This record gives sequence, structure tokens and C-alpha cells, in this order.
Amino acid sequence: MDGSTRASTRLVEIEDLTVQFVTREATVNAVNGVSLQVNSGEVLCILGESGSGKSVTLRALMRLLPEGRTRISGSMKVDGQDVMLLDRRGLQKLRGGLVSMIFQEPMTALDPVYTVGEQIIETVRQHKKVTRAEARARALELFELVKIPSPESRLDAYPHELSGGLRQRAMIAMALSCGPRLLLADEPTTALDATVQIQVLILLRRLQREMGMGTIFVTHDLGVASEIADRIAVMYAGRIVEEGPVAQILSDPRHPYTQGLMASTVHGQDRAHDIKAIPGSPPDLRRLPPGCSFRPRCTISTPVCREMVPPPSYFAPDRMVRCVRAGQPPTGPT
Repeated sequence: MDGSTRASTRLVEIEDLTVQFVTREATVNAVNGVSLQVNSGEVLCILGESGSGKSVTLRALMRLLPEGRTRISGSMKVDGQDVMLLDRRGLQKLRGGLVSMIFQEPMTALDPVYTVGEQIIETVRQHKKVTRAEARARALELFELVKIPSPESRLDAYPHELSGGLRQRAMIAMALSCGPRLLLADEPTTALDATVQIQVLILLRRLQREMGMGTIFVTHDLGVASEIADRIAVMYAGRIVEEGPVAQILSDPRHPYTQGLMASTVHGQDRAHDIKAIPGSPPDLRRLPPGCSFRPRCTISTPVCREMVPPPSYFAPDRMVRCVRAGQPPTGPT
């Protein structure tokens, strides 16, 4: 994405965000000291395996996590507003107005007993002082914007009457209905086949540019990240372990985990050789290992990796890595 089109206004500021889920049996350390910034007009992609804390970070930013068993600490600001200090009314204005979210599976996010048009109309009227007819006209305009064929009749369709690709487009239309400044996208193309996935990615990138939205896009797919992102933040066990411009991350990964992700993909690999999977599995978030969470799977770990969580190292103002041996090639099993 063309970096020259970015606005310089700081839209999102997350500092030392920690999220814990507390039950009688255990405490799950889902997010562990995450700090992120996003500018207006910029796309930040959070990349990592399932269970790394990506989706939890997005839901925390919208205060969508269950309050009774969730502990959140740190600072989260959107357009200068402290999200942690907002009351119920403030959160209603934030959600759908200033910030909108595209969920991973639209069939569960859309209400099955209302037509998709009715749900968009309700969203528009919740945030804008318009008549029902004006809200329906806005919904039709959005369906045309996201390239839904026969938009007039599709407004009166129920979610189960639409294909997966059309449901996702309807979800995008709903997210854009009130002109948000920040769009959160939680793996919005995972449930789609490859052809529809590409169409949705192209659509999202075009709309993001046209509307100048800041966007946080969550994915575990390197191909998706390369298509949509300006910057990438690589997440592992609830921590950001590497961050930087997309071209630099993909061409010169410095963290062993990022290097492992790159080696695990089929893109650019020699067909005569097996894909190099990362050994082991992600840690149990109820019992994180001491020191660096990636140490048990790392091929270049040292004794110091067991003693401390690596502090951030900056190779440039916008390039961060959390590793005591960042950039060193793998030397063999730990």
C-alpha cells in the first residue's frame, strides 16, 4: 500500500495492554504488555498463530470482553478518547460510530431473525439522526459500494439466504455504515474460498483508501498480510515480538518466530524440499514458560532467554524486535 497516502494523525495508542481471563481453575494470560500505535489512513496487520492474542486485543479495544471474568490493565486511546474510562453511553457511541469491527464469521455475527438490510438500517439510525427511509437509502448505497449484485432485493434477504462471500460483504457494509475512523477486521476472509477471499481483500483495500480509515487487520496468513498491510506486528503468546513496515518484515525477518512463519509457507519455497514447520506448539497461556515464551521452540536460544523476557530492540525508529539474538540465523536444535 502506498505509504505516501497515509495521514500523520495518531488514531490509536495502546500502551502496555494486559488481558487476563480468570476462572476458578486458572488464570489465562491472553495479552501480555502489548503496545501499538496506528495512524489515520494506515493499515496495521497483527500476524500470528491461533491463540496468540490477536482477536483478544481487538475485542479489548472495543471493550467487548466479558467483564465478570476479565482483567484488563494498561491504556487504550482511540482518537484521543481513553477507552478504559468510557461509560455505557460512551461505549455505544464508540462502537459502530468511531470504531467498527468486521468479525471472522458473519453467519454468527449477523442476527438470523432479521434481514441484513434491517440490521444495517438499525445501525445507521442508532448513530445518525435520520429517518427510516434515509437509513434504507444509506443501506442500499452501501450494498452498491461493496459490489453486492441486485442490492435492492438483497436488502430484504436473511443471512442464511446469502452465500458466504455476500454475507461478508454485507458485514463490511454494516461496519462502514456510519463512516468509522477506525476499522477492526478479525480474520474476515478466513471462512471464504480463495477466489472470494481475493475479491474481499481488494474491496477492503480500496474502501480503506477511499475513506481514509485507520485499520487493524488480524490474520495468520502471510499472503493476506502482504496484500493489505502497511505495517506488520508479529504476535506470539500475547506479546508483540516484531514490528515494522510490511516490506522489511517480509524480506528481512529478524525474530526467530517470524523467520519460522516465513519458512513455514509454501510461497517462494523450492518444491523439491519439505516445508520447514516450527517445532513444538504454542505455550499454554495458563502457564507461560519463564523468560522468552518462544524459547522452548527456538533453535538459537541461549541460557539468558530463560531468565528474562527480551526487551524491545530498535533497528530503526519504526522497526522493533524482542530477541536477544535478533537477526542471527538458526544454528540447530536448542
